[in-house]
Amino acid sequence: MSLSTACRAETHARNVLGKTTIHYASAIPNTKASTETTSPSYYWDTAPPTPIQLKRAERFFGTAPPKLLFSATNFRTVNTSKIPEVAFLGRSNVGKSSLLNALMGQNICHVSSKPGRTRSMNFFAVGGEDGFGSPGKLAVLDMPGYGKGSREEWGPEIMKYLTGRKQLKRAFLLVDALHGLKHSDEEILSLFRQNSISHQIILSKVDRILFPKGNPSAARIERNSPDLQRICEELKSKIQPGKRDGPEALGEIVTCSSETVLSGKKLGINKVRWAILAAAGLGDEKRKLLPADLLNDSFNHTTDEGHDITHPQTVDAG
Repeated sequence: MSLSTACRAETHARNVLGKTTIHYASAIPNTKASTETTSPSYYWDTAPPTPIQLKRAERFFGTAPPKLLFSATNFRTVNTSKIPEVAFLGRSNVGKSSLLNALMGQNICHVSSKPGRTRSMNFFAVGGEDGFGSPGKLAVLDMPGYGKGSREEWGPEIMKYLTGRKQLKRAFLLVDALHGLKHSDEEILSLFRQNSISHQIILSKVDRILFPKGNPSAARIERNSPDLQRICEELKSKIQPGKRDGPEALGEIVTCSSETVLSGKKLGINKVRWAILAAAGLGDEKRKLLPADLLNDSFNHTTDEGHDITHPQTVDAG
């Protein structure tokens, strides 16, 4: 990237990621889940993870307690590393720290009702020692939130990391299921595309859609899944807008809740874990559906993570 392009990217990032005035704040087959019930997720360019893959992801994150590798307030102080990294971004109070705690199985990220409490880029090692001196096989990065409570100088430093870090395999953008995609989120997505940053959407706090009233249950998931499906369908056109301004988001939306537990597991967390492993190259590679797959019911199934919906009619078979 040229210096002028970098300067424009940093200036734009300052406006999008740093301005507090922008408020960087905070389907279904009729089959029953086998052992675990959770939130429906939405796939159109990829196949849903299998029960075996979900169990593998759960074991990977449970192998050893997460460890804080280091924290950095600017890109030049980020430590060198040889393990793959994934970064989590979102508006302040979108539930990013709570989700990361659920993913890593430990309250290691600070959670607060006040926006802007994450004030540095925090790198956490997961998966146990890699055999080459690293305390983890993968680094999960908690980024400062954007919007209310954010700081102007964070934007350029975050963009420097996103565009300059070779170890970064994917950026995961959290979107609140109830509030949807905000203008600041769309600006971030545009920056991802323009800078060819691999990215994916995680729809958080889906318990507000699936269980607006009453206790969580499989029956309520079945009843309210169409509402969640509609939200995902509306979101799809925004994350893959067809503007040809760069690579679009991965063709799947994983939905989850870090607070709600059904069948002894938090909703959708193992699916998010698998998405991370797939992005980092630590799981079976995700692939686009092929014509032969569209005739195979195994790609339109309910896993032990609950209902998934695939849309073969929208799939690019190439």
